[in-house]
Amino acid sequence: MQDFEKLGVFYLGREYDLETKTARPDLLLYKSNHLMTHAVCVGMTGSGKTGLCLALLEEAAIDGIPALVIDPKGDLGNLLLTFPELRPADFQPWIDPAEATRKGTTPEDYAAQTARQWQEGLASWGQDGARIARFREAVDLAIYTPGSSAGLGLTVLRSFAAPSAEILTDGEALRERVAAAASGLLALLGIDADPLRSREHILLSTLFDRAWRGGQDIDLGELIRSIQSPPFDKIGVMDLESIFPAKDRAALAVSLNNLLASPGFSAWMEGEPLDIQRLLYTPEGKPRHAILSIAHLTDAERMFFVTILLNEVIAWMRRQPGTSSLRALLYMDEVFGYFPPTANPPSKTPMLTLLKQARAFGLGVMLATQNPVDLDYKGLSNAGTWFLGRLQTERDKARVLDGLEGASAAAGAQFDRGRMEKILSGLGNRVFLLNNVHEDQPVVFQTRWALSYLRGPLTRDQIQKLMRDKKSQPPAAGENRPAAAVIGQAAEGTRPMLPPDVPEVFLSSNGGLLGGDKLRYRPGLLAQVRIHYQQKNVSVDYTADLALLIPVVSELSSTVWDQADSLAEEVPDTQPQPEEQSLFETPPTELLRAKTFKELEAALKNHVYRTARLEIWKCPETKECSRPGETEGDFRARLTHGVKEKRDAAIEKLQAKFTPKLATLEERLRKAQQRLDKQKSQATSQMTQAAVSIGTTILGALFGRKLASSSNVTRAASTIRSATKIASEQQDVAHANESVEAVQAQIDQLNADFTAEAAKIQENCASESVKLETISVSPKKTDITLVKLALAWTPWIQKADGTAAPSF
Repeated sequence: MQDFEKLGVFYLGREYDLETKTARPDLLLYKSNHLMTHAVCVGMTGSGKTGLCLALLEEAAIDGIPALVIDPKGDLGNLLLTFPELRPADFQPWIDPAEATRKGTTPEDYAAQTARQWQEGLASWGQDGARIARFREAVDLAIYTPGSSAGLGLTVLRSFAAPSAEILTDGEALRERVAAAASGLLALLGIDADPLRSREHILLSTLFDRAWRGGQDIDLGELIRSIQSPPFDKIGVMDLESIFPAKDRAALAVSLNNLLASPGFSAWMEGEPLDIQRLLYTPEGKPRHAILSIAHLTDAERMFFVTILLNEVIAWMRRQPGTSSLRALLYMDEVFGYFPPTANPPSKTPMLTLLKQARAFGLGVMLATQNPVDLDYKGLSNAGTWFLGRLQTERDKARVLDGLEGASAAAGAQFDRGRMEKILSGLGNRVFLLNNVHEDQPVVFQTRWALSYLRGPLTRDQIQKLMRDKKSQPPAAGENRPAAAVIGQAAEGTRPMLPPDVPEVFLSSNGGLLGGDKLRYRPGLLAQVRIHYQQKNVSVDYTADLALLIPVVSELSSTVWDQADSLAEEVPDTQPQPEEQSLFETPPTELLRAKTFKELEAALKNHVYRTARLEIWKCPETKECSRPGETEGDFRARLTHGVKEKRDAAIEKLQAKFTPKLATLEERLRKAQQRLDKQKSQATSQMTQAAVSIGTTILGALFGRKLASSSNVTRAASTIRSATKIASEQQDVAHANESVEAVQAQIDQLNADFTAEAAKIQENCASESVKLETISVSPKKTDITLVKLALAWTPWIQKADGTAAPSF
């Protein structure tokens, strides 16, 4: 095997001869940046579709390309079943004992057979355990299970936060985001709403639009209150009560409240926020393949999640700079029901937006299905690559051909329907037709052996087992809450009376009171400041908001803010009044004086001046600096993408350099053929034939089978076979003006030159050794502005034994 991993191509298999039913030696190498024009994979059950798509994801991982993998069926978690040492003990926990019984063997023997099968299968395709290890080391792999605790949790509540400025200033993008949020939420409630006729959809859209344009986030609790009492009395020119009476709005609010109160819905509010950058990269900047397993969800819940996810992807995409290299991959394993030809589910609009716009931002979209009839092929005309496997019915075949013809027409490519139909009829297991608008002609190939163990859908327990170590990792900074504490000697009391010029807020309680528990408010401090950082030599002109919380204040000093928790830009939820029947702890006397808050403001600014440094990462080699708020991992990820762009440009330049040389040599080889034919040489040199094959395989794979076609290679091999068959005619051959051996020597030299220059490109574009230095930017005291400073009452659950735990 050649080392193609760093050349921006994916090793997917070998070209296949439908007549002889055998694989050819020519490797099927697919250029990664061709995925920027998106791809579709269609094949019936048993066609090998899942194996092909997993192989493509493995190749993307080896090339350091992150991916979002939507898994409606539950079998893409097989990407984590990779065993570099290929030991039977590695396979045994994941085999099906029932399958072993059906085969008349023990689980131990069946695991040994499976391990041996994988060793032999990989070897037959030029792969081994070392390549498996390379795959596992290249990316982080994680399984997320929204709405379930089996895998890593993922909360979608963040998706009702106000969109970024880029979306707010783009009218069309904002309308799409509002419509998707309303449609997704109504789908979760089981309401199939028409955006133009449904009053539920119109009300929710108006609430989202009004809040987001005002820069306000919406949580479900606030949304329920707004449904009952909207902050407006008209929709369009008609009275709200005429369109949607209060009684009917109350029924919608109750439905949403019942959903929020249901025990199963609590899992939707647990886990990491739905942050696309964090899903694609670890905090250290390592690429990640995030598998979003939704097999456990109902149809309505799947539609809700996929819709929210796709809109978050669009928002992330629009924040990225343009590129000509593949930045990331979005793959959905079964798109049936999400992109139909006539219906308009909530997921369809954002998916169509991605197919139309993602290319400019380096985001490739790949969709797979075993139900080719239920696809919007007009929308899929944006797809430049089609992987077509064995199909079940003539109707399926006709629909696929219609879609492929439309895609070819959109790309301005030739399409031979009769030939395509004939090829599709001859496909077998693991044999696919690749139609790529970037290539001159389609090619049939057999998929390579997958590095991952394809054991089928994973169970809940198996996902838990795979994610156990990741779940045990400590939470990210800023997520910790105060530990349980013992209540002091302060007596139970009512809410203290404060002077009118002493501000106070009440942090919202998370609930959780059990029999005998009491809710007690303890005095703390909450502050919000706005910091302006400015430093010209690193091009910093940045404003950040910072929230500080001291959960409990027992005494005051000039350094009181040193014990505060930094909440970054997150401000805890507050309410204007405390919960009923709550207890209060007496605050320090100083907190009951307005003068104290002036002193606290001065101490706060000193604390922020000393501690709130903006860390900027700088790469001395490229002179690039990280953006304010960009982590080291994100900065490294951005630098790495720049290295890939440099590599891809160098490869294109290298191809342009070698293409005419290869064409010239083939022409000379053809003329040498004619001269040798005149000598009627019957001899063949097996050694020379092998050299010709090696000289064209690598170049042909990288040049897209346009010049180094298999027919040219066959003619070259035939010429050389006829050059040395009869030793007695060597003298006549030597009289030829240009011998096959001389041309072959030049081909060998061309191959050596290409290998050397490709290696040099890999060495020059290596990103592992990028060094960064830290630059710390401090604010001026005059650039620190106080936004809020208040006595913060923090809710605690007091137990019967005198201990208390935070309820916020």
